[in-house]
Amino acid sequence: MEFKDKVALVTGAGTGNGEALAERLHAGGASVVLVSRRLEPVELVCRRIDPKGVQTLALKADVRDPLAMASAVNQSIERFGKLDLAVNNAGVTGPAGVPVQDVELDIWREVIDTGLTGIFHSMKYEIPAIRANGSGAIVNMSSANGLVGLAGMAAYTVAKHGVIGLTRSAALELAESNIRVCAVAPGYVATPRIMDSGKEVTDWMASVHPMKRLATREEVADLVAYLLSERAAFITGSVHSIDGGYTAQ
Repeated sequence: MEFKDKVALVTGAGTGNGEALAERLHAGGASVVLVSRRLEPVELVCRRIDPKGVQTLALKADVRDPLAMASAVNQSIERFGKLDLAVNNAGVTGPAGVPVQDVELDIWREVIDTGLTGIFHSMKYEIPAIRANGSGAIVNMSSANGLVGLAGMAAYTVAKHGVIGLTRSAALELAESNIRVCAVAPGYVATPRIMDSGKEVTDWMASVHPMKRLATREEVADLVAYLLSERAAFITGSVHSIDGGYTAQ
């Protein structure tokens, strides 16, 4: 129960890594605000992990909309009285295998606006709330492809690189405010969406990791939970790979 009496906000919490992150924080004792573009998925997760609805709150908010994120943070404080922790996980990948010159402008905007500007919008309102509480921690979800190049997915690669820069800048700004900011960079993770892409695709994804398998959602959630916990009290501004050796190649 390392997060007992803590309040955490998780974006993109309706499925995939976000769902596992919210579940892990709730299991650790936190009250958790689950944010998603669509309300139904986060409501389902809340009912599954917290049937009585005592320690969870499902909110519809699009991270691309700064006013929506301001409202989500305000509603979190109204419900639970404060905000201690945040995991900025919402993002989209966009299509694969598209050279830079062929990327559609609306696809570029959607990927950048969700996966990079959306994290900026989230942090813009999370930071004052956490600062008012006196201390806290933020984890931003980047990717192994935020550390290396990836042909055919320029927008996603740019967004995830940008998340790391945003994380480092914020960590320096907040280093004396008892607020830590880190980034996590997973390789391919066995989320439902990835597992539904077919054996040929998942076998290829596993093969690019030297460990020859996918990460589990629980492994990613455990790393994020560690970084949010007091066990990581001297860790800030850093990027933590969980990629089976992918970026060591």
